[in-house]
Amino acid sequence: MSAGRRAVLMQIVAHPDDDLYFMNPDTQHALDGGAKIVSVYLTGGEANGDNRVVSDPSDRVYNKAAYSSARHQGLRQAYASLLGLPLFTPWQKSILDLRGGHRAEVNTLVHNGRHAELVFLNTAMHTLRGGRMGLPSLWEDRALSLPVVIAEGSPLRAAAPYTYDELVEVIAGLLDTYAPTLVQTLDPDPDIQHSTEKARQHDSEQPGYADHADHTAAASFAWAGMVRYVAQATRDRKGVPGFAATSYRAYYNRHWPKNLPPAVLAEKAAHLKPYGGAPDWQCGNPGGCGDYNVGGKRPLTNWKGWVRSTHYRFPGPRPVVGNEPDGRLAAYGVLGLRAVRWRETAPGSGRFGAADDLGGGPLAPVLGGAALKDGRQLLFGLRFAAIAGRSGANTREVVLLEQASPGGAFRAWRGLGNPELGDDRGRRIGSPVAVAAPDGRVHLFVRNADKGVSTRVRDADGSWGPWVALGGETVQDGLGATVDAQGRVHVFAPGYDFVHHWTQDAPGEPLAYVKRGPRLPLAVDAPTPVGLPDGGVQLLYRTLTDPRKTKGKGLAPADPRLVSVRADGTGRTAPTKPFDGYGPVGALLAPKDGLVVLGKDQKGRVQALVGDERRTRTQGVVPVDSPTLHLTARGPVAVGLGVDGAPWVWALGSAAPPIRAAG
Repeated sequence: MSAGRRAVLMQIVAHPDDDLYFMNPDTQHALDGGAKIVSVYLTGGEANGDNRVVSDPSDRVYNKAAYSSARHQGLRQAYASLLGLPLFTPWQKSILDLRGGHRAEVNTLVHNGRHAELVFLNTAMHTLRGGRMGLPSLWEDRALSLPVVIAEGSPLRAAAPYTYDELVEVIAGLLDTYAPTLVQTLDPDPDIQHSTEKARQHDSEQPGYADHADHTAAASFAWAGMVRYVAQATRDRKGVPGFAATSYRAYYNRHWPKNLPPAVLAEKAAHLKPYGGAPDWQCGNPGGCGDYNVGGKRPLTNWKGWVRSTHYRFPGPRPVVGNEPDGRLAAYGVLGLRAVRWRETAPGSGRFGAADDLGGGPLAPVLGGAALKDGRQLLFGLRFAAIAGRSGANTREVVLLEQASPGGAFRAWRGLGNPELGDDRGRRIGSPVAVAAPDGRVHLFVRNADKGVSTRVRDADGSWGPWVALGGETVQDGLGATVDAQGRVHVFAPGYDFVHHWTQDAPGEPLAYVKRGPRLPLAVDAPTPVGLPDGGVQLLYRTLTDPRKTKGKGLAPADPRLVSVRADGTGRTAPTKPFDGYGPVGALLAPKDGLVVLGKDQKGRVQALVGDERRTRTQGVVPVDSPTLHLTARGPVAVGLGVDGAPWVWALGSAAPPIRAAG
């Protein structure tokens, strides 16, 4: 597998603005870190052709070609801003030949070695048959052929319509052409959402699910394209492509507490202002100067609050990190939709060798892991067992890879099934999280379709019990699990208004939902538990600036400060030094350094709190999602997966030289 080359980020989305609303600030941080950005927009975004501020009482003008063109111009303005250029900087417009005789408009802008490329496939948002939605119908209908919208002012004059198979093949071809190191998609499996028809239409959601139907179809096509790309590369003996993947929630953000603090939110929203533009702007584009209902302060005042969060569909730190018998680090992740293992070239070198292909794909981006008493590693993945349109199978399963001997080879992949009955409900489960208990059992947890938690337990002899629903109330994905000093397993999950907790009365007993006692403060992301020497459990996470404003109807931003609270509710403290930032954190107790905390600051840089010293990682490749905090014999280290598809190590112990001390 090739990795460690120049980072290339490919975003595959449904509409112009999906990247700005749902993937930023990650896109901005990757671009600022030197990654080339290639954004692929599957639809023309033309809707009904009415481009105006909704509150504007002026007459409606329906012009689909102009509206698509205006949204393209809005993207050019936004990405020029992201590159540090004037909004109306001219872009190079060209036509790209695609597989199957298809063609697309491409816009390119390069500045000081930074590169942005916009690829417009521009399929129609509605079919010619009864006003059916375009991409969702194309995903399901074997006979459908979806036309292309030619945007006003485009160098493209004509384009062939798409069938299902042709669109999958074109996406696979784009992946092959650009060879990305990271692919970002929308959510292929959105949450079940029971809303009245009035509320559903008001929220622009599809029947029964918390997202726009175009987003789900675009993500499904993107995943089908990635699967085909990997299959073709291996068939042609090119090797497994070395790319990571990340999927983002979208209209999901409407329903949960917002997780971006004011400074991060302000910067994210600021990039939607040039995208929205205004009718009186003099941009030189004949179709218009942006998507006018998205300009100004409207993203921040919109009560749906889509811009106020950035949520991963498959949350969790990556990679999984373990210790080899000879003292080297081993890191496990997903590249090319397959599990891989990197090993340090020598103990403490901080350099990894080439990735070993462990197979198992196609896998969701984040693995769960647990180490057995004898040092063997268990890896848990969420496999796309099938992802096929045209009413084909679309199924997910939890899978296990077990090491045969410490530091050695692995046995064959094993299916652990799915806690849900039926393919549709089975698609809603979350990232697997596992923890090994002192009694030899391994506890596996996933968020289920009812937004609760399900578990399956591996006994010390290696046999697995059945899936069991743990009850409790509605929670987000992003579970945190640990074992306390008494040997009891705990699992925590962020809910609408407080952190939910399951634990054992005694080691070896079944886990149960904790109904009594004080409620733990609300968490906007996954809470991180740390077992304490006195038998308690400390939790670290971030909450809202105004915890009274919960659920989707609240627009309170996240608080950048870190909450530290005991799981029994008996104490609440602050870190010894300010650790303002956003997103979940990692934490552990190190023998020489005490509590070590790892996370992102408000500029997206990795930071660590080691005892009383806060450090910031200002060099190296930008990480994908959250890095992993791990304890070695030489002290704590942070291990991350870079947007270039390669792992990195940052030593954090008191004896390690800091990259830069802050604060």
